[in-house]
Amino acid sequence: MSVAVGLQVGYVRVSSADQNPQRQQEGLVVDRIFTDHASGKDRNRPALAEMLAFVREGDTVVVHSMDRLARNVDDLRRLVQEMTGRGVRVRFVKENLIFAGEGSPMAQLMLTMLGAVAQFERDLIRERQREGIELAKKRGVYRRGRRALNDERMAELQARAKSESKAALAREFGISRETVYQYLRAGAPE
Repeated sequence: MSVAVGLQVGYVRVSSADQNPQRQQEGLVVDRIFTDHASGKDRNRPALAEMLAFVREGDTVVVHSMDRLARNVDDLRRLVQEMTGRGVRVRFVKENLIFAGEGSPMAQLMLTMLGAVAQFERDLIRERQREGIELAKKRGVYRRGRRALNDERMAELQARAKSESKAALAREFGISRETVYQYLRAGAPE
């Protein structure tokens, strides 16, 4: 009697729609892949829910790194325990770790420690974001949800970007380089 080999199932998560998930898929050989464009702050992600419903005993879920599965140590532990409890192996490529349900103390320590680091990074990002918003408010340049440049300034930026440094333009216009690139991708104002 032979034992059936399960599927290799990939899970990829990027935080926003404009991020490219390809980096996480590099070198992965999987039978099926589930991709979320959502924050890892909680479990409310459609592809994650679909992947959890799809995997069966004997399958292996392959994730680029722990912080792609969850940014919260409690969610990370629960997700791994939920899958391994159903006979699904979980493999984290970057950390070179595989969890298969045997619950070794060392595996649990690594999961908790590395998950805590991912959560710490997320908390630092949020703290820096809050500090940046406060500083922008004090300088009077914070524009929550509003475009930083009107149509005329945006057209000027797009025209000058053909021959000038994006970083220099960002400084002059008082916006980030990423915002410069967003305006350039947006095209000419209507």
